[in-house]
Amino acid sequence: MPGTSSDLTRLRMALTAFFALDGFLFAGWVVRIPAIKQQTGASASDLGLALLGVSAGAVLTMTLTGRLCRRYGSHQVTVVCAVLLSLSVALPPLTHSVLALGAVLLIFGAAYGGINVAFNSAAVVLVTALRRPIMPSFHAAFSLGGMVGAGLGALVAASLSPTRHLLGLAVIGLLVTAVAGRTLLRHEPPTPAADPTREGDRSPRRLHGRTRGLVFVFGLIALCTAYGEGAMADWGALHLEQDLDASPGVAAVGYSCFALAMTIGRLSGTALLERLGHGRTVVAGGATAAAGMLLGSLAPSLWAALLGFAVTGLGLANLFPVAVERAGTLAGPGGVAMASTFGYGGMLLGPPAIGFMADWLSLPVALTSVAVLAAIATLIGVATRRATPN
Repeated sequence: MPGTSSDLTRLRMALTAFFALDGFLFAGWVVRIPAIKQQTGASASDLGLALLGVSAGAVLTMTLTGRLCRRYGSHQVTVVCAVLLSLSVALPPLTHSVLALGAVLLIFGAAYGGINVAFNSAAVVLVTALRRPIMPSFHAAFSLGGMVGAGLGALVAASLSPTRHLLGLAVIGLLVTAVAGRTLLRHEPPTPAADPTREGDRSPRRLHGRTRGLVFVFGLIALCTAYGEGAMADWGALHLEQDLDASPGVAAVGYSCFALAMTIGRLSGTALLERLGHGRTVVAGGATAAAGMLLGSLAPSLWAALLGFAVTGLGLANLFPVAVERAGTLAGPGGVAMASTFGYGGMLLGPPAIGFMADWLSLPVALTSVAVLAAIATLIGVATRRATPN
């Protein structure tokens, strides 16, 4: 069982690699969606149905993964899901029908949802052992991996077919899993001896009603955060182009501003948590995101909107990592599974909800719903600030 500082450092590096790999593989798949749409001959609505396979697979496996982590250990489940994710990312270009695409995306989504619960569960245990709030650094690795994966995809899109590109990503994924997975499989999750109230990674927990309620509200924070991320990814560029007359190139910069600010916020998240604590970080982040999104959605000028997007990214950056860590500390892998499922549900809910509201009202008004949910996360942060120790 790892107890020395070098063991814990190696575990941290291995988990960081898996977080980065997850973002890298997912972004690599996303940038090839247009080419695979053309290959399968899918209409926009058909593609939307096929893409639901990712969501359905993820949501269906998240709760199951929490149970698997308790039974077999989060390290083992992380490695197995990483292998499945690496293999399944190569499958979409091999399909030639919408039905086949949806089927392989169901497998890809199951692996994606599973690894997210597993490595977040492992990270919560490591955070407890290190007694430092390093959870945002893992999510920063995910964001950086996504940026590298998207950038690489843009570079090779003209020269490599989707089949060769995603097969290359699969090989990279298996190599990273072989190296980082060796460290995870050689070490049991750490259990701090100095704190007997903390349970190990595999021990089931009997949750009292108050604890269940707290896990639920931390899940709501994850939902509010992920709603904003999904809305920004799908609607931010359109808002800049449609409502503020930005060129397509400049409109694409809008999401880049948001993503870069979120990455910077997560890289500085540990220092922020050490200074403010978890409760105040949620309150400050939610309030910042709400103000930023009001500016980003309602500003009459392009540059003010871009500034608003960046401020929103900074505000939202650490809310999801904090929510998952708090839920995992209270309830182990089951808590991580609940918070992650809520979060993924928010990411799924955001884009269609924005679309419906944009039809009824307008896109700028619809985007203010991101600010509303960020404000709700702020209120939850105020209400739960003293409910659990920082």
